Amino acid sequence: MTAPHQSGPARHEAAADSDDHVLLAALLDGMDAALCAFDVDGTVTHWNREAERILGWSAKEAVGRHGLAGWALREADAEEVTGRLLGAMKNPGRQVDEFALLTKGGGRVLVRVQSCAVPGEDGSPAGVYCAFSEVHTQIDLERSVALSEALFGEASWGVVLVDADLRPALANAHAARALRTSRTALLGRPLGELLDQGVEELEGALQHVLAAGAPPAPTELWVTVRDQGTGVALPERRCWRSGFLRLATPLVEEPVPLGVAWLFLDVTKSRLAEQESARLRFRGSQLHRAGRAVAECEDPMEAAALYMDFALAGFADHALIDLLPDPEPAPEAPIRLVRAATTPAGAPGQAAVPGGGGLPVPYMAGHPALQAVERCGSVRAATDRSEGWAAARKWPDGTRHGLSTALRSRGRTVGVVTFLRGPSRRPFDRADAIYAEDIASRVAASVDLAVAVAR
Repeated sequence: MTAPHQSGPARHEAAADSDDHVLLAALLDGMDAALCAFDVDGTVTHWNREAERILGWSAKEAVGRHGLAGWALREADAEEVTGRLLGAMKNPGRQVDEFALLTKGGGRVLVRVQSCAVPGEDGSPAGVYCAFSEVHTQIDLERSVALSEALFGEASWGVVLVDADLRPALANAHAARALRTSRTALLGRPLGELLDQGVEELEGALQHVLAAGAPPAPTELWVTVRDQGTGVALPERRCWRSGFLRLATPLVEEPVPLGVAWLFLDVTKSRLAEQESARLRFRGSQLHRAGRAVAECEDPMEAAALYMDFALAGFADHALIDLLPDPEPAPEAPIRLVRAATTPAGAPGQAAVPGGGGLPVPYMAGHPALQAVERCGSVRAATDRSEGWAAARKWPDGTRHGLSTALRSRGRTVGVVTFLRGPSRRPFDRADAIYAEDIASRVAASVDLAVAVAR
């Protein structure tokens, strides 16, 4: 007799059941966690490849066994562990346990198990499934998560995750404060909207890390941050000591870059202190060298010009010395100044005495040199970017910053010295004024000696 052919719907149902079993097997074997399942009697019904990897027992060897005693559990532990696993059918939700399982080779593995009841068609428990992993693997995961939470909490340095398009994807509170914005407001924005100076160097570093990996040592970036309200760069420059880590997903065989972790710490104060210390050492050395050179000069005015030459190194681009026709304790307007020495206007060089014939320099009213003489002190000036700003003050073309300091000797003003900087230099600050006054005291002594000798 031949078996009766199945009807169309029956064949479709059988095919669907077969497809479901294949899909379920594929899903179970593709899981990253080990999984086994028991029916209501405690018989193993499912066993995936991760469980085989951890314990060594294949699915053929595990499925159909009653419980785990004697093969995956020690007999001494079997009653307690089995009771805890099957007890999940009576408890709502998931329960977590830790116990030791046996490997096929006879070793023991400490695992963390999450077990949960499997309901039947009528809602009653039909079994229990257990997902487990080695405890050290779980602990490593928890440590990684805890480390991430700590870094993105109140860490003492800034942490920013930048995606492959060089846009912030995540940032901690410290980084948000440093960038003058909130943690959510900076997400997805181009770095050029957050930083002004230094953004090219930062983007170059990020691109290098994405392409070639992290640099061997941290780097220091000088940046200026934009005001997020106006979009204008804030005046102060910050030095951020930065480290970079390339992030790649561990879920594929070949690492795929997910972005870069950028960690930075503000070291502006220490770097500025180091720069100031180096500047003071250099300036002190220059004055020492100038003193030794001046001691060999017979002409006092040559000595004054020599002081200017040594002072210009690392300080200014040009210098001018203007003298009063007669030294006065407290000069009053109108003040006349005669050019006594100047550096070349085209490029920095040695100061020389011009042949002006003793005619006064036609300074405009309110000129910094005139103000310095009137106040017997120092006056700083910075360009307003208007055309002819330097020419109106009788300064070389390209001048952007000026510092005039009165020359005082023996209680009298003998003239004024003016230091000039071009567009490549920063404006003069208070520390520069103090250094200029130190130079001016030495220049004034030489000029005063020259006047006394001439008389």
